[in-house]
Amino acid sequence: MLFRQLFDQTSGTFSYLLADSRTREAIFIDTVFEQHERDLSLVRELELQLLACLETHCHADHVTGAWLLKHATDCQIVASRQSGIAPLDRALEDNDKVEFGSHGLRVIETPGHTDGCISYVLGADSMAFTGDALLIRGCGRTDFQQGSAARLFHSIHDRLFALPEECLVYPAHDYAGRTVSTIGEEKKLNPRIGGRANETDFVGFMENMQLPHPKKLDIAVPANLKAGRPEDDKLPRRPDWAPLITTYSGVEEISPQWVAAHRDTVHILDVRTPAELEEENTRIAQAQLIPISELRNRLDEVPREKPVVTVCRSGKRSVLAFNLLKDNGWDKVASINGGLLRWADEGLPLQ
Repeated sequence: MLFRQLFDQTSGTFSYLLADSRTREAIFIDTVFEQHERDLSLVRELELQLLACLETHCHADHVTGAWLLKHATDCQIVASRQSGIAPLDRALEDNDKVEFGSHGLRVIETPGHTDGCISYVLGADSMAFTGDALLIRGCGRTDFQQGSAARLFHSIHDRLFALPEECLVYPAHDYAGRTVSTIGEEKKLNPRIGGRANETDFVGFMENMQLPHPKKLDIAVPANLKAGRPEDDKLPRRPDWAPLITTYSGVEEISPQWVAAHRDTVHILDVRTPAELEEENTRIAQAQLIPISELRNRLDEVPREKPVVTVCRSGKRSVLAFNLLKDNGWDKVASINGGLLRWADEGLPLQ
């Protein structure tokens, strides 16, 4: 199985991509609206067929990216029947299964943080995606959005803590750099519900936390009830000057074919070294030559009247040039995917 744990720094949110390595069928758990380009690029780069975006609950601290991914991949939006999320393609209940390839997730209803909280357990109880019900050395708050400390106690104590102690715990959030725990660790060490804590201990703890409400509460909850669908039903603005692909690393790339067909509308910046130019003795006609080692001190030589596309031998150092230009105010800039090697392989003209 292919597994990726992704993180949104702003909201402290973990997203999880799981896929069958043979069939390439995949599911995404708890995506983030602002990370759409990252997540979509990863799905495409790994050549996956995204079947569904799964929500553990209706979040209050970030907006989900489910609607965006559905629009881009035609995947399903899946969550608990009790979540209040309206545009669901599938509404889940306790013990339902979500399958991808030869793998599957079992649904455990774990309300208490919200009415619609569910956890997803992989295969032979090897991994549990617990949303905000059970966090690493913590748990979801219970002071708003249908919260109930008593219900959360039983969800964790009776349902999640019944899983094997070696079962890995992957929560929806962490704010201290922790990435994974186990059921055994949390049963023993969780300061809110671990050890010999009973329901009275837990409820007393939760009712006296006095936490401030999440900063995005008024925005996130209404948006998440629509699975992240914007009010105007419009997608985020994309660059309109070229069909760019944003890679998993955040680089905007353009195909050599497009550049060759639109040669007069862009400025090509070649960042190879003089030694390379002498050895290889090929270049794209009229490309500007500034070695990457000199570019920082020669930025004023790069024109701003046209979009800039950067290129090198293989497309690696041109990424450095892309980042440097982007950081210094160039809005319309992209790296040529595959560099001059791909350019030549596709039979495009060289001088």
